Amino acid sequence: MTITSSTITQQLPVMEHFYTIQGEGGHQGRAAYFIRLGGCDVGCVWCDVKDSWDANKHPLVAIDTLVEIVAATPARLVVITGGEPLMHDLTALTSALQSKGFETNIETSGSHPLSGSWDWICLSPKKFKAPLPEVVPFANELKVVIFNQSDFAWAEKYASLVSPHCKLYLQPEWDKAAIVTPLIIDYIKAHPKWQLSLQIHKYINVP
Repeated sequence: MTITSSTITQQLPVMEHFYTIQGEGGHQGRAAYFIRLGGCDVGCVWCDVKDSWDANKHPLVAIDTLVEIVAATPARLVVITGGEPLMHDLTALTSALQSKGFETNIETSGSHPLSGSWDWICLSPKKFKAPLPEVVPFANELKVVIFNQSDFAWAEKYASLVSPHCKLYLQPEWDKAAIVTPLIIDYIKAHPKWQLSLQIHKYINVP
């Protein structure tokens, strides 16, 4: 799926970037190069990367430089995350990565318009700032973080809006995992269209 934009961004605020294992969702366990962009206006109270929220705190990095860094590793999969990465025009970044043969995935709340060319879109809708309706149908994966019991209804709302081929995941909020994981397991057993997503990178202590 390709979204084009008339404004091409050549530099992006980068909080961090690293080569690791994708720890969650539909590509769990795969080697992946992560690029975490600065900037987020969603404001999840349980966010574990709040330092990403202020884009001005993070250096602007040229897209060509980012692609060179990724190309120096064995990575074939690149995951763009944040923050909220869709606060930025990602057309130029994904075009440059795909021209070098990289697979491009994004993790987004869907709260901003889509830009870029994506092999996989992980939509993780947040109550703090809901996804734009026009973004939802493009999701390849719906990943809902479960913080309390009411989040199951939130998950079902978006499960009814994504495409029939979208993979559905429930993921425990890390700090409440001991409490909510048993609830998620019971829910999935009762509603087997869902799958469990665990942040295995935190269990095995990798970025």
